[in-house]
Amino acid sequence: MAVDYAKRGAPKKKKPAAKAKPAARGATRKSAKAKNGPGVPIGALLVTLVVIALFVAFLWFLKSGEAPDPGVTEQGPAAATEELEPLPEIPAERWQYIEELESQQIQVEVPEQAESRRRLMQCASFRSHEEADNLKARIAMAGFESQIRETTGSNGRWFRVILGPFDNLRDAQRTNNQLQRTGIYGCQIWLWNLD
Repeated sequence: MAVDYAKRGAPKKKKPAAKAKPAARGATRKSAKAKNGPGVPIGALLVTLVVIALFVAFLWFLKSGEAPDPGVTEQGPAAATEELEPLPEIPAERWQYIEELESQQIQVEVPEQAESRRRLMQCASFRSHEEADNLKARIAMAGFESQIRETTGSNGRWFRVILGPFDNLRDAQRTNNQLQRTGIYGCQIWLWNLD
């Protein structure tokens, strides 16, 4: 069976129910308590009060259980300071090592033969004179004077770029370090034997 909802029409509105009148004054109070629910539980209130009391007792124990200050006696702090011995005076410091260092001299033993012999420094050896000239120009740009020596040996003719003579090994090493800072590496320090 089919129902025609269009012909049925709008649903009928319900009428609101009439409010009940309270019978007596006491009945109104009971119904208000029933609507609000039960009151504060007495057990939770007691537990809260016990916790607060224990916390206060703990704080009181901490305060009264502190160790007494050793500087304070029954007579007061002034009496305690009078009983202590006075501290000794600070001794004057005397720095001896400064005077000792000023008067000391450092002595370095250098073997006289190794230091006093003359040195030369060879920076490269080339087959062509042009390559030797290029290196000589780079050394001149670094601020040092070099020489090109031609040598002929069992393996042919070579052009050696040398610096020196240096009076000692220290001067030769200083020059070599300065050349390395400018990008010229591979110089070797030898004893002078080009007389």
